[in-house]
Amino acid sequence: MGRLSVILNSELPSRAIAVYLVLNEYADKNGYCFPSLKTIAQGTGLSKSTVKRAIHDLTEAGFIQREQRYRENGALSSCMYHLLFR
Repeated sequence: MGRLSVILNSELPSRAIAVYLVLNEYADKNGYCFPSLKTIAQGTGLSKSTVKRAIHDLTEAGFIQREQRYRENGALSSCMYHLLFR
């Protein structure tokens, strides 16, 4: 079974699967990407709050790692995501 099949056949809610598929589209060859919540929401048709819940689901299930990024002036930037199953 391929790695993407693992997530498609998991017991994750459909919101998490949709978010994972969008993250997968943005990910580089090593599985890293940093789309904004707005971009992920637009790509899935979900609200930003639902996207946040889905990211929590994916993190808790071990499918992604999330790291907060900051600008040089200390302001928040988009998170970096590392997809562990690609």
